[in-house]
Amino acid sequence: MFKVGIITSSDKGYRGEREDKSGPLIAELVEAKGYAVERRVIVPDEEDMIFKEIIYMADELKVDLILTTGGTGFSSRDVTPEATIKACDRMANGIAEAIRYYSLSITPRAMLSRAVSGIRNKTLIINLPGSPKAVKEALDYILDSVQHGLEILTDKAHDCARK
Repeated sequence: MFKVGIITSSDKGYRGEREDKSGPLIAELVEAKGYAVERRVIVPDEEDMIFKEIIYMADELKVDLILTTGGTGFSSRDVTPEATIKACDRMANGIAEAIRYYSLSITPRAMLSRAVSGIRNKTLIINLPGSPKAVKEALDYILDSVQHGLEILTDKAHDCARK
């Protein structure tokens, strides 16, 4: 069973002015696949706070997977990718690219996503969109492949060969 941390980046959500629907949906979707949610938080769109939460989840809680939602657009307050890049030792660009590629078949606005994905030690970090609809679409598309990546990353599997 993989341990998951979920970070919602939202000024309004953090202030209680908007209900966080994406964070709970992520939890529901990953738990349905057998993952254990260790921590779910809402932080404001502040790069340092997002960074510190990623570091806490990866280094202290030692979760296997961090899923962020929100903060990946063009607004000057959208800084989730910058915090993620700063926290990562290595990038895993294919995951964010796959989400964009798939999402482009649904909406041309997917090209506006600045989401990234990367690795910190033994933790995989993936930026997801902010909307619940887009979160579900993205996770439905990537989660099975991500599970294999997590097995390799956490030494639960030793072979990347196709079946």
